[in-house]
Amino acid sequence: MGGKRDDDGGQGDRRGARSARILDSAIHDLARRAPHWSAARRITPGQARALGIGAAIAALLGVLAPLPAGAAAVFIVTLGFSSLILFRLWAALVARPLPPPEPVSGDLPVYTILAPLYREARVAPALVAALEALDYPRALLDVKLVVEADDAETLAAVRACAPADFEIVETPAGGPRTKPKALTYALAFARGELLAIYDAEDRPHPAQLRAAVAAFARGGRDLVCVQAPLAFYNANENFLTRSFALEYAIHFRLVLPALLRMGAPIPLGGTSNHFRTGALRAAGGWDPYNVTEDADLGLRMAAMGGRLGMIAPPTLEEATCRLGPWIRQRSRWLKGYAQTVLVHTRARPGRPNFRKAATLWLTLGGALAAATMHGPTLIWLAAMLAWSSDAHLLAPALLSAGYCATLVGALRAASLSGDRTLIFAALLTPFYWPLQTVAAAIAFRQLWSAPYRWEKTEHGVSRAVTGNADTKKAARGEGRAAFPDRSAAPAAGFAGGAPAAEPSVPKA
Repeated sequence: MGGKRDDDGGQGDRRGARSARILDSAIHDLARRAPHWSAARRITPGQARALGIGAAIAALLGVLAPLPAGAAAVFIVTLGFSSLILFRLWAALVARPLPPPEPVSGDLPVYTILAPLYREARVAPALVAALEALDYPRALLDVKLVVEADDAETLAAVRACAPADFEIVETPAGGPRTKPKALTYALAFARGELLAIYDAEDRPHPAQLRAAVAAFARGGRDLVCVQAPLAFYNANENFLTRSFALEYAIHFRLVLPALLRMGAPIPLGGTSNHFRTGALRAAGGWDPYNVTEDADLGLRMAAMGGRLGMIAPPTLEEATCRLGPWIRQRSRWLKGYAQTVLVHTRARPGRPNFRKAATLWLTLGGALAAATMHGPTLIWLAAMLAWSSDAHLLAPALLSAGYCATLVGALRAASLSGDRTLIFAALLTPFYWPLQTVAAAIAFRQLWSAPYRWEKTEHGVSRAVTGNADTKKAARGEGRAAFPDRSAAPAAGFAGGAPAAEPSVPKA
């Protein structure tokens, strides 16, 4: 027995050493091998000099030539926000339903699913049930539930509900406690040719994996990732969730398809990304120091020569339904947008990539600018109207145009989905957008004081999870799917219908 204990101890030591090596690689490899792609360095000396010189020139012009400097600033702001508005209108004009998934022929590949959970004991059973409902041969699924090693409550919940063929990957403590660190650690254990990410509260359409397989087969080897659209099963819970659902509908139904139509890269959403595993590893995995690792990874893979796409079957999530958690979640997103913009505007060899620059502005940079300026602009307008009759017309004109573009986007999204509540949510955007300024202030403060802090979003608090039988049924993806996408193939247990026919499966 003593010899057996020695053997077990030796194996444990070897496992511990291997785990430590994998953790070190997950935390540091990207920053070591390709520091220009890592947010571990917040700003490079060249970027700091450029910002300092720009600020000095602006201040000097403001003192020496205030009127021309003011006119130039107004012109730049007008041009920037006008481009955002015109792009949104064009995106609504050219929007079409995503093509329905094609039938899968031939052998299916092994498919890894990484599902990171941190303090998610409340929703773990529902996630496991949603993953078990995926229409894909169980023998070809490599499901890994990724849990922090010191998160005892979630570990206990996962062990109690996960079937024997689901693997629990315990992420050791160390480095930034972020979702991308946990994912990159778990990536080392992935066995699948393809790989998907799902969050703890996700309810993916059962046909999603097959749709991704078909897209990769059709798209060629340079297609390295496809994004499934995201929506919410509690969209109509309150003002916040309705407004949030409108944002997602416009982003995933209008903006991302329009960028793909332009041949531009897309910033990925945080879940329901489907990758070629080899291409994901070649790109370095996720940046553990970037708190919007999804947006960063999509742009990085595109910059390295990969192509991204979209598939139709959606994933339903739980929209943040309370103001405090919404502010914290949005501040993390905006902080991550700033990190990603800084990373992807660093000077690199080669020709400038104008499509990538357009993506940065039309998505992340524009969101940062709008969130920063919306609240102060409304306050300034209110002050001008209260104390002067000479209010400049430019600011209200831009605000009105922005609201109109949102309303047009809502009308188009409603047309695609039949969900008319999106129009009602668009009418309330003047009350929703100023909240982003509060989140932006927190984001910029944390960018310097706590750049890698991950503001955790609590799940399982919506009435769709805690409420009556009807709302719980919606949360499980049963009944009417609240997503603006008529092209997603119906599947059993999601929106009615029958699962797709079983293609041939390679024998073990």
